[in-house]
Amino acid sequence: MDFLMLFMIYLCFVLTTIALLCICSGRKESFLARSVNGASQVLSFVIPTQLQRVTQRVLHRLFHTRSCLFVVLHIVLQAAVYGEYTWEVFVYCGELQFHLLLLLLPYLLLAGNVGCFVLCSRANPGIITKSNHASLVKIYAYDGVLFQKGIMCPTCNMEKPARSKHCSSCSMCVHRFDHHCVWVNNCIGAFNAKYFFLYLFTLTAMAATIAIITAAFLIQVVLLSNMMHGSYIDDQGQEHAVEILFLIQHLFLTFPRIVFMLGFVILLTLVLGAYCCFNLYLALTNQTSNEWYKSRRYGHSHHLTLQPHDRRVVYKNIYSKGVWMNLKEIFKPPTVLERKKK
Repeated sequence: MDFLMLFMIYLCFVLTTIALLCICSGRKESFLARSVNGASQVLSFVIPTQLQRVTQRVLHRLFHTRSCLFVVLHIVLQAAVYGEYTWEVFVYCGELQFHLLLLLLPYLLLAGNVGCFVLCSRANPGIITKSNHASLVKIYAYDGVLFQKGIMCPTCNMEKPARSKHCSSCSMCVHRFDHHCVWVNNCIGAFNAKYFFLYLFTLTAMAATIAIITAAFLIQVVLLSNMMHGSYIDDQGQEHAVEILFLIQHLFLTFPRIVFMLGFVILLTLVLGAYCCFNLYLALTNQTSNEWYKSRRYGHSHHLTLQPHDRRVVYKNIYSKGVWMNLKEIFKPPTVLERKKK
């Protein structure tokens, strides 16, 4: 039992470490990254070496190689939410005479989301090969800070075009690399960024719609039962007016799965909504996640190779062309011919 408890603590710590290191990506020398690495070294004296090696292999398999595990988890979570919505919320709302189009809206969003998911996961994100390297290297200019001319990719043995990056999970260089998404099991690059943007938007809209309909159903149940004007007797025999906490407890006992699902989709809506806003900001400013993380370095560091006399680098995004043109570039990536016309 002690070993099992130790393993669970270690597993939780490892997962937290992974999350923190994902946040610290592009800032390897940050205080948070050093703290996490230091804590990992301290914990290594307690955890058996064999268990550490097994955990490292499992986590490397999950997060640093292409795996369908998160895709399966994604499908299971969607099936669970829609199963509960279909068999309980949809039926109850139908009896309460909710508008049919409102009840069908989550299914319409699901169809669009599945389409965007398939396109995003199956589309070529912008793989750089020897045959297309010459044309891709001409599309974007080197800014001299984040992207410098003459930098070679040791794995692909090619010069890196501006705004590209080598993905260790897919073992390839990607044009206008944004990030590797484990949920679609593919890199997000120049040619599938539009599908990822629509996938994220429809996923957020799905969660928000289900949350709104479910919350409206529970509110309707409370109003019809006239519960807010009632009272209850506590364990000491004293009478109290119905409060919000008591109301939530009553609803959870009456509709446990529906209330649990509502909490899950509300949390999902908040997280996805924040990430959706962040991606919209990146699109409107013509940045990728990779560029945004890398540009954070230059607020507190020096770049001695490009700046003699130890002057501080001031990073400037040279790829932004205005809000409309930046957004257009997501849905219609520029080609060499288009760049020559400008």
